[in-house]
Amino acid sequence: MSGFHTAMELVLQGDASLYAIVRLSLLVSLSAVVIAALVGFPFGAWLALTRFPGRDAVIIVLNACMGLPPVVIGLAVFLLLSRSGPLGSWGLLFTPQAMVIAEAILVAPIVAALARQTIEDLWLEYRAELEAMGATPLRRVGALLWDARLSLLTVLLAGFGRAAAEVGAVMIVGGNIDGFTRTMTTAIALETSKGDLPLAMGLGAVLIAIVVAINGVVWGMRSYGERKAG
Repeated sequence: MSGFHTAMELVLQGDASLYAIVRLSLLVSLSAVVIAALVGFPFGAWLALTRFPGRDAVIIVLNACMGLPPVVIGLAVFLLLSRSGPLGSWGLLFTPQAMVIAEAILVAPIVAALARQTIEDLWLEYRAELEAMGATPLRRVGALLWDARLSLLTVLLAGFGRAAAEVGAVMIVGGNIDGFTRTMTTAIALETSKGDLPLAMGLGAVLIAIVVAINGVVWGMRSYGERKAG
């Protein structure tokens, strides 16, 4: 278990390289979740409140996209951002920005699908009241999103968990470059490939602790909000 002890020692000693990896992991994952929320929440709310031909098909596709294969998304983003790709001039390949894009694409369907279900349930409950008030579609979306804000925190947690655990897509578009694009998950994959399983397990324990801590903070925020609302 020397590798596990090594990982714990790096944490306790405040190792700069480890903290850089943790900081990048959090930055990439949180940025991806924010982007996914900005896209997913409005789209999910719109889908919940709108009826149109083919709506059921859109919902089926959206739900299916919750299980998008990470390596396929990573490959698609790689092709878009490569020198011969349509966005190659942006120079984003093998950068943290490319990793954010890949994770956001993976997380957005999860946020949108769960938000749609949450908003649709609330719409069934408050539809008569909102229609009686003459609320415009935009005001309906705003009101329902606000009323569902505590439930949507759980949606964000699901998205963050998906982003924080990602390795395939970020490995492809980020390159796992030491000191630049190496995250906790890619570091774990690297140590596993090198055969240092105890160190990989130690890094995994650190990652799990971080995710649990963030979930605890958000859950505390939700509980406080529910007590205040009650």
